[in-house]
Amino acid sequence: MNRLDGRSNDQLRQVEIIPNINKFAEGSCLIRCGNTHVLCTASVEDKPPRHVPEGEGWVTAEYSMLPRANRERSRRDISKLKLNGRSAEIQRLIGRALRSVVDRKKLGPWNITIDCDVLQGDGGTRTASITGGFVAMMLAFRKMIEAGQLSEYPVTGYVAAVSAGIVDNVPMLDLCYEEDSAAMVDLNCVMDDKGQLIEIQGTGEERPFTLQEQQALVELCQKGIAQLQTLQREILEQHGTNTR
Repeated sequence: MNRLDGRSNDQLRQVEIIPNINKFAEGSCLIRCGNTHVLCTASVEDKPPRHVPEGEGWVTAEYSMLPRANRERSRRDISKLKLNGRSAEIQRLIGRALRSVVDRKKLGPWNITIDCDVLQGDGGTRTASITGGFVAMMLAFRKMIEAGQLSEYPVTGYVAAVSAGIVDNVPMLDLCYEEDSAAMVDLNCVMDDKGQLIEIQGTGEERPFTLQEQQALVELCQKGIAQLQTLQREILEQHGTNTR
């Protein structure tokens, strides 16, 4: 079947990462995946949560969609006096994904908060937040090294994420909103730069799916994530962040 934007089934949307978009945050970037645009900022504080062992650091995330990120205005969470359940689930995912590649002992007694604010949503906002959030976090680590707060980058690798799905019985990579809405199966995948899985979220939206179909979707995601991590590395190296 022909995709709406003419891409092949194993092709990412056009991806752009603009670093240092916020002059006040320790690390920041704007990530654009097609028509999905997410602002990611990393803030550094010297007070990890109480549950964190002494001498270790923590990475957490907050996620929100601006009122006109979608086709119709949505109310801000503050107006409802509670966090939207979807936002809560997504920000926990982002935090888990980023912590999976952070050596918390090397991070030391610091708390890193990654804020992911969706300016425009067209599918894949959670996966874009993870990919952009990692870049913002690494830029914050670079600033901490320059300030003498860290002696090295406290990471074990890179992390990125992308979605895939089955639309009209065809596996496809990086679904836009219209494709996601019509998907029989939807899957989000998070991986490190060794090709290891960090998290899979797969759902049979309209029908169950087989192990073979799951494998096909994961393989599509692996290809896309490798490309995203190449872009992450290029952007970070251009801005003085080199972990090699």
